[in-house]
Amino acid sequence: MFATTVRLPVRRLVSVQAQVAARRSFSTTEARNATWGFIGLGQMGLPMARNLRAKMSRSDTLIVHDINQSSMQKLVDEVKAAGFGADSVEMTDSARTVAEKSETIITSLPEPLHVKQVFHNILKPGPLPPVERERLFIDTSTIDPASSREIANAVQSPNQGRFVDAPMSGGVVGAQAGTLSFMFGASSKTEEHIHRIKAVLACMGKEATHVGEQGTGVSAKLANNYILAINNIAVAEAMNLGAKWGLDPKVLARIINTSTGRCWPSEVNNPVPGVVPTAPANRDYEGGFGIGLMRKDLKLAIAAGREVGAPLELAATARGLYDTVEDTYSGKDFSVVYKYLQDISR
Repeated sequence: MFATTVRLPVRRLVSVQAQVAARRSFSTTEARNATWGFIGLGQMGLPMARNLRAKMSRSDTLIVHDINQSSMQKLVDEVKAAGFGADSVEMTDSARTVAEKSETIITSLPEPLHVKQVFHNILKPGPLPPVERERLFIDTSTIDPASSREIANAVQSPNQGRFVDAPMSGGVVGAQAGTLSFMFGASSKTEEHIHRIKAVLACMGKEATHVGEQGTGVSAKLANNYILAINNIAVAEAMNLGAKWGLDPKVLARIINTSTGRCWPSEVNNPVPGVVPTAPANRDYEGGFGIGLMRKDLKLAIAAGREVGAPLELAATARGLYDTVEDTYSGKDFSVVYKYLQDISR
């Protein structure tokens, strides 16, 4: 699907230390403006792109692509309202155009199929035009390790750039606040290469950990999200149990969050309305991490576990529950499991 045959020379990376000494953020040592690309302006991608634009050099350009025209226009309007120039953000209806014009391209997409399609559209027309530095493709999507390796090979075998898997943790709240934690897999060509990746991710998050070779980032993310999937169900069940006993949900949550049951679904994304004001539960479970995405991540974790022979004893039960809940509450935040449990226990 991704095969290309023409090889381009790989250009040496410019020292990140020299970049920082010359100008702040992503500036290069050369007297030119840089162009950055962002593909995928969904619930996570839009705030990530917003934070990226805010921390880039004001003279640089961000070119964006999404199938939703209104998402692109929203970003443009926000950037203009923030006082940036008219050329600071450009929209395009082509992922290929983003890649042709940019040295650093970030993708944030829902599923492996979407990531594959975007890179197919980028690579199919042939070799990309030369740029000053080696192109860096940073995919922040949560996909399976096999798909990530396939895309990396399609990019790197014909020397079209370097592909990095860099999924993140922190949810929509973290994306909006710029406090995401990234875990990335990248071949350690040079220290400058790793520093360059970290510099890009620092514009959208608070932490970026180099896990290992390409593919290890998504592996770490799936392990993390497997825990998240199980913890979310456990918190929903425990809070529902407390409600049946007549416990005050705020008091119960405070006890859990100062005890051994403390976890992200209890402390940040608590499923009971009124417990955590910023949680999706207070917005009828809108605007968070969609239950369909959690179902997808759990499915990918199960497949990856099966591939390496790692038993996941709770996976089948959890997947069955998420399948059932999504049938009723499609599009809602995954903490809506709590509402489902309340409904069936009345």
